[in-house]
Amino acid sequence: MKIKSLLSFLIIATISLNACTKTGAPGPQGPQGVQGEKGDAGATGATGATGPQGPQGATGATGATGATGATGATGATGPQGPAGPTGATGATGAQGPAGATGATGATGATGAQGPEGPQGPAGSANVQSFVLTNQSVYLTGYTTFNIPAITQDIVDKGLVLIYFRASGNTGYFALPFSEDGQTINLSSYGVGYVNIKANFNASGLDFRIVVIPGSSLTNLSMTTPNLNFKNYAQVAAALQLKN
Repeated sequence: MKIKSLLSFLIIATISLNACTKTGAPGPQGPQGVQGEKGDAGATGATGATGPQGPQGATGATGATGATGATGATGATGPQGPAGPTGATGATGAQGPAGATGATGATGATGAQGPEGPQGPAGSANVQSFVLTNQSVYLTGYTTFNIPAITQDIVDKGLVLIYFRASGNTGYFALPFSEDGQTINLSSYGVGYVNIKANFNASGLDFRIVVIPGSSLTNLSMTTPNLNFKNYAQVAAALQLKN
């Protein structure tokens, strides 16, 4: 502290001396004095307010892509999800080629004779046909069939044709029939019936009785003048009868 007071005194005395004398040329600078002791540090001032934030810096360049890591193990299969809705029906595909024809099956048994169908036009108008299946004939007496379609007008102007066959066969034979001494004949017919006469006993026969009115008989003579009444196939075709 003494050195500091001495320096202060010298500085003040020099200033006073210079003020009383004529100003002359400055003399050479004297040697630097000894540095004084460092003073005590002053108290720390209060922290100032935080300044505003500076602008954001530019985005840095993207770094290089790292290497692909190893494939991990396959996980367990998850549960099956619910079934989705049914899709729309697709277009029908092209028809495939026809398959090979199969082998012919065994011939089935002949079915029962069905009911007589309606008669056709023209010559077959009002013609009626009856099938009596599994009938018998006898050596003695007659076999009588009741046929209500045979009216008095049929007896007077029409025609009654009778054919037979063994049950199960397809072809018919006309009456009168004769073969190897065996005969079957239409003995007689009248209103509502026909009588069949045979010279032997037999069973399992089918009889077809065709009743033709006089008007239809006239039409047949005009449309089919050469019709063979003993040929059932021709008669059936001309009268449109069911076989």
